[in-house]
Amino acid sequence: MDNNYLYCIIGTGEARNFGPIGIGGRGDVVTTIHYENISAVISGTPTIKYDLNRENMLAHQKVVEEVMRDYTVLPVRFCTVSESVDDIRRVLRKRQAEFRNLLKEMDNKAEVGVKALWKDLKGVFQEIVENDPEIRRMKDKVALLPPDKGYTDRVNLGRMVQGALEARKKREAENILGRLAHISRKTVTNKLHGDSMVLNAAFLVEGRRTREFDEKMEELGTVCGERLTFKYVGPVPPFNFVNIVVEWK
Repeated sequence: MDNNYLYCIIGTGEARNFGPIGIGGRGDVVTTIHYENISAVISGTPTIKYDLNRENMLAHQKVVEEVMRDYTVLPVRFCTVSESVDDIRRVLRKRQAEFRNLLKEMDNKAEVGVKALWKDLKGVFQEIVENDPEIRRMKDKVALLPPDKGYTDRVNLGRMVQGALEARKKREAENILGRLAHISRKTVTNKLHGDSMVLNAAFLVEGRRTREFDEKMEELGTVCGERLTFKYVGPVPPFNFVNIVVEWK
């Protein structure tokens, strides 16, 4: 007998069929299990554990995005699997007040993601060296040393340059956040990947303010476009703001 894979919580007591789009590639139909007017969106699954890889994460996300076309969604943590439909209904019953409050909080809101990256990282490093006398002096000193000498100085130079880069990233990120945060209800900043990434943030935006957010992103592209590239994604489900964790015991 199959287990049940949970994708999200929605506010309906009606049975829904979202099609054969379930995780795992078998074409499992995604449906609902409800208690009163709260439902869990589920599909059958032969396993209780999925690898945390890009393919499975995208499959999970695709289902939540499809449901979001018609409902406010509360995303459930990736790879939440139940052996029993009764266990799912029990969770819906016990946590119905929590889910109703979260659904109300997320109603008519969506997440948008913004990433900012240096266009010319090499040029940024050059500016750091040119504009910081101490770094410039250290660089000149290291340049005169033979390859087998000055290990400590080279390490210190690297640390100084990296520190200056992080400080510059922080200033740029604060500038971007200052222009966008007041348009959103909540903001989450996520881990940066690599030296080129300046900002990796998610914003919870009300539907009535999405156009304003779009306009502000266009403005940022004009103001910062010579030095930064922006990646702007959304609206998407509020994965950064809701992550329902279910305990079956």
